[in-house]
Amino acid sequence: MVAAGAVAKKWLFEKYGTTFRGCMTQIGDITIPFESWDHVPNNPFFAPVADVARLETYMDELRKAGDSCGARIRVTASGVPVGLGDPLFDKLDADIAFAMMGINAVKGVEIGAGFASVSQRGTTHGDSLSPEGFLSNNAGGVLGGISTGQDLEVSIAIKPTSSIITPRQSIDTSGQPAEVVTKGRHDPCVGIRATPIAEAMLALVVMEHALRQRAQNADVQVSTPDIMRSTPV
Repeated sequence: MVAAGAVAKKWLFEKYGTTFRGCMTQIGDITIPFESWDHVPNNPFFAPVADVARLETYMDELRKAGDSCGARIRVTASGVPVGLGDPLFDKLDADIAFAMMGINAVKGVEIGAGFASVSQRGTTHGDSLSPEGFLSNNAGGVLGGISTGQDLEVSIAIKPTSSIITPRQSIDTSGQPAEVVTKGRHDPCVGIRATPIAEAMLALVVMEHALRQRAQNADVQVSTPDIMRSTPV
């Protein structure tokens, strides 16, 4: 799947200039502040920070304790063509959520502001327009199931690794109480490796919709001017 995602990334970049980036924004109860995308390829956590010593210490402590934790991953696509998706069936954001939930250990998906939109007011959540373009991107690049041309913003929640050496309650084949201990090498956080997977999955969904759009509309060009995108972060 990641190999197929690499092909999708290349095709989308050559065809539309679309690019994909991802990073870890939280591991366990540690929120990772965003410093720069430049830091992401320079550490094993795909973290957007220069110093990951605290994260390494946290992982060592979990490993020694025989426990595990989850993670939150952010993935974004810039330069997405306008008009991908459908207003009801096969919405772009619905297909993204469907695909992301197909990744092992994923238990939650957010598009744009996601669950933070619960506490927002309509006066702030709605992405207002000006002659210069959108003033925000709470929608995450999708409105009414169709891409707006703004960055696609997706976050996924990865559950804690289930295979840990700490004994856990279960039952045997007779239905009697039993303890389960998983021995061997197991990562205390599988989310550490999830960023490239999420990037690839997003690229595959975008490419699928781009090809569908091309098949339906035969690359028809319209005279309506594109709306300027908000500044990406």
